[in-house]
Amino acid sequence: MALTATALKRIGGAGDSNLFMYQSADAVGTIAGSGYFNDVTDNLKQYDIIIAVGATGGTQTVDVLVVTSATGASTVTCTNGT
Repeated sequence: MALTATALKRIGGAGDSNLFMYQSADAVGTIAGSGYFNDVTDNLKQYDIIIAVGATGGTQTVDVLVVTSATGASTVTCTNGT
């Protein structure tokens, strides 16, 4: 599936990083994939943290992602932060 931009919510942060929550029916592995967050690249920056709630076989899963690259002109990449 694709990113639902309105599902990405900033829930805190200050200084060098922000904290976001994102919920989707996609698997967390898909959510963490390179380019998944490209449509919201202007909202994210390197070192931001995303709590990603996804689903695998209908069961909700959660993972913490760290944005490793995000600029208005490039692909957003994340790594598993747990």
